[in-house]
Amino acid sequence: MLVFGEPYETSGGTVLITVTRQGRRGGPGRAVGLYTINADGVTWTPAVDQGRIALIGACTGFVAAAFATLAVVHRPPWPNLTERAMIALADAEVAKAQIGKSRR
Repeated sequence: MLVFGEPYETSGGTVLITVTRQGRRGGPGRAVGLYTINADGVTWTPAVDQGRIALIGACTGFVAAAFATLAVVHRPPWPNLTERAMIALADAEVAKAQIGKSRR
């Protein structure tokens, strides 16, 4: 349920009316926005909870970091360096060196 606050008139003739949402079981409400009434007309300015936006961003970052960590632990981005692979690399280096000597 929306609760409209008492109108407040500024020295310039602008009237401000706050709008809150009633809390559960009569608890404290949460700001919803502000009506501004002046000679140009009525404007609505919504209230933005910066703390909630920051919390959502931090939680999203933590979840992304956790998924990235799990992906790297499950299958690292570097190749498997088994004994068989190391022997094949060493044989390739030896063959490359022998080819280089034979071309001279």
